[in-house]
Amino acid sequence: MAKIALFPGSFDPITIGHHDIITRSAPLFDKLVIGVGVNSNKKPFFSLEERIDMIKSLFAKDDNIEVMPYEGLTVNFCKSIGADYIIRGVRSGNDFEYEQAIAQMNRSMNPKLETLTMFCQPAYSAISSTIVREIIKHGGDVSQFVPPSIAKIIKG
Repeated sequence: MAKIALFPGSFDPITIGHHDIITRSAPLFDKLVIGVGVNSNKKPFFSLEERIDMIKSLFAKDDNIEVMPYEGLTVNFCKSIGADYIIRGVRSGNDFEYEQAIAQMNRSMNPKLETLTMFCQPAYSAISSTIVREIIKHGGDVSQFVPPSIAKIIKG
């Protein structure tokens, strides 16, 4: 049976922190699905299609990485793709507490679902998609916060 993991997020946009977690976790699984979440309560900066295209271009050469949109409960999406693992990246203690609560709720809904928490590289701990979006909105250079190919796409 294949080991399938889900790395869920909005990836609006994908950052070097996300990229780091993905490249470190992908070798641990037969397949890593990057689940690009649709949250009806949020208005994304980049469209769903743009976010998916950016991520697909970034991991085009990685055979075990797949990019898929999803909506609704993460546990339901995991079931639909056959994933028994969720990968979550943590930057700080606050992130850890939030992720712990979510992992416990997911585990209560599906006892077979394991959440694996990966700590980001210290150099990436201040980087978030929210901050990157603010820099973009105000005309700043985000090239040090996103993978080079993504910076080129953002610059247009």
